[in-house]
Amino acid sequence: MPSDCIGPQALFECRRCGDCCIGFGGTYLADEDIEAISRYIGLHPEKLIARYCSRSGSKLVLAQGLDGHCIFWDKLCTIHPVKPRMCRKWPFIESILVDADNWLIMADSCPGIQTDVPIDAVQKYVKKILGEDN
Repeated sequence: MPSDCIGPQALFECRRCGDCCIGFGGTYLADEDIEAISRYIGLHPEKLIARYCSRSGSKLVLAQGLDGHCIFWDKLCTIHPVKPRMCRKWPFIESILVDADNWLIMADSCPGIQTDVPIDAVQKYVKKILGEDN
């Protein structure tokens, strides 16, 4: 199959395992993420930040629960309809363009990432997605 014909389903299929929702690194939050999550859970943005966020340098990130998962993980994402932009993009993220091997590294911890596709097709799709986001 030519790499021009490869779409997101051939590259990634979420298994809802939560493996991408665990571990330090942080889910960065943009202002629009904070607003959307606040509306969704019915909590003022300041209270959301105080209760569910921490800082990574100067940026806000979602806090982690005692099990290391995102604070909003409970066998499924409890804020899925308004999940942060960073989560919506997974695994089609900029680091794939920086180093194509990142796709394979991410696949080691994400069972939904397909590795039997040409890496140039992955990068082409990531470029397209990132370009549409601007």
